Amino acid sequence: MEEINIPLKLQTTPELPGVYKFYGANNLLLYIGKAKNLKKRVGSYFQKEHDSLRLKLLVKKIRDIETITVPTEYDALILENTLIKSLQPKYNIQLKDDKTYPWIVITKESFPKVFYTRKKNISQFEYYGPYPSINSVRSLLETIKEIFPLRTCNYVLSKENIEKKKFRPCIDYHIGKCKAPCVGLQSEEEYNKNITQIKKIIKGSIKEVLAHLETQKKEYTQNLEFEKSQFIKNKIDVLQKYQAKSQVVSADVKDAEAYNIYQYNEKIYIGFLKIMNGFIVQTFISDVSNYTDESNEDILSTIITQLRDKFNTNASEIILPEPVSFEIPQVKYTVPKIGDKKKLLDLLMSNLIQYAQEKEKQLAITDPEKYTNQLMQQMMRDLRMTREPRRIEAFDNSNLQGADAVSAMAVFIDGKPAKKEYRHFNVKAVQDGKPDDFATMKEIIYRRYKRVLEENLLLADLIVIDGGKGQLNAAIESLEQLGLKEKVPIISIAKRLEEIFFPNDPIPLYLDKRSATLKIIQHIRDEVHRFGITHHRKRRSKSAFQSELLNIKGIKEKTAEKLLQTFGSLEQIKKQAFNDIAKIIGKLKARQVFDYFHKP
Repeated sequence: MEEINIPLKLQTTPELPGVYKFYGANNLLLYIGKAKNLKKRVGSYFQKEHDSLRLKLLVKKIRDIETITVPTEYDALILENTLIKSLQPKYNIQLKDDKTYPWIVITKESFPKVFYTRKKNISQFEYYGPYPSINSVRSLLETIKEIFPLRTCNYVLSKENIEKKKFRPCIDYHIGKCKAPCVGLQSEEEYNKNITQIKKIIKGSIKEVLAHLETQKKEYTQNLEFEKSQFIKNKIDVLQKYQAKSQVVSADVKDAEAYNIYQYNEKIYIGFLKIMNGFIVQTFISDVSNYTDESNEDILSTIITQLRDKFNTNASEIILPEPVSFEIPQVKYTVPKIGDKKKLLDLLMSNLIQYAQEKEKQLAITDPEKYTNQLMQQMMRDLRMTREPRRIEAFDNSNLQGADAVSAMAVFIDGKPAKKEYRHFNVKAVQDGKPDDFATMKEIIYRRYKRVLEENLLLADLIVIDGGKGQLNAAIESLEQLGLKEKVPIISIAKRLEEIFFPNDPIPLYLDKRSATLKIIQHIRDEVHRFGITHHRKRRSKSAFQSELLNIKGIKEKTAEKLLQTFGSLEQIKKQAFNDIAKIIGKLKARQVFDYFHKP
């Protein structure tokens, strides 16, 4: 295929709304997009450097461009969606619908059945949904069946079959869950009236159904049919209880759709809610594949068009997290800051976060290698590195008023603790009994990486310092002395605000608190702190025990240490018989120890 002259093509591209197609070698369709101004949008792909590797690859492959103009941006949206569905270009956003959501089904037959399914492929069924969970579907169906007895059998209830008395009532009739239309005890007209009310409940029009039931109850009361009136009242109570626990927002939100978007570890997740009279009647959550470098507005425009088509929705109001410029005829956009509509966006966001975390956990279990590779790539981007941080070494100081000062190193390989490689350092940088945190950090970094160089050990891909800029600068001084300053990336993390500091940068980095990168850094920081504190406590404990033993006449440090190693603690030494102690340190010293702890 002859390669086009891109600059010439851009010069002749119209400044009108429309759709553009990018073709690669062998006339392979790569991407379809829409634009308010085709010339500006198409030109933007070739006039700037892109951060997204996927977008760079797309632009590199483009061999031809085709444009189609339309009257309005909304027409461009519709045409883009139609073409993507039919042509499925390689680089276009696609909604991954790998989670099978439950639907409520009403069959198209005499005396329809009502049940739920996870499959949506039978033309003889009416489908309602999808619903966020099986529990929400079951709760709704239980409510419906408690109010309106329905058949569950698979009989073909034609007029002829009923008249010929081919069937017998089943157990559902005898326990009051069905009115036995199979033997003519319930007319099709009455049954279908119930189906009409059920559809209203499913669609969220509960107020209408309640009003209908209230009218029935009054009629029975006026006719002195009190038993029937009480029966209807029970139905009203059931429906009101369901309404109370199911209504998410005010019934003032009558006919709306809500969309939200969440970016997590370089992935895009989108969510959709359909609301009728305060009730959520449809939901959808998915992650987006083939995401290149689209803005939130581009992604929102795409998913709104795709999902309105997918679920055949046409709400008059669309609730969004941020403004969009594209218009849909007779549709109002709302970007709420407070109130019920903001609650809907918050609900969507919490579900998107949960879904994203579930997907990440599932990937870690089913394909740990792929998960690790993605994590390393993400950390590399977040921490401005040029290589993946496969080996991370973290350092922390631990001391108590300068006494028994120790430092620790924890090691993570591929994002996981490598505990066999953890190390302790007995610190010398204590002056006049006072700790010098900066000098301590400088000392242990120097000692660690001097040894790495001398013994030709693996060099860390990333060094993490537990502390602020002071500790970081101290560590950098040691790396500079060893000629490693430019060879090993180093950062520090300050506990108070989880600030991440880089060398020669006074402005800290604040990572999303939910990001995997921050979680790994926090994990290794907590590990090195735990490891250091544990060792420090042992040293303090050992020092305390030794000081008690050293109070005994004739007992020196080596003897005290031998006793502690043998018996484990001071309390155990006190419990030993004279002969047991004598076997370890001899009779003379044993007599001193035994008498010291057994004074009359």
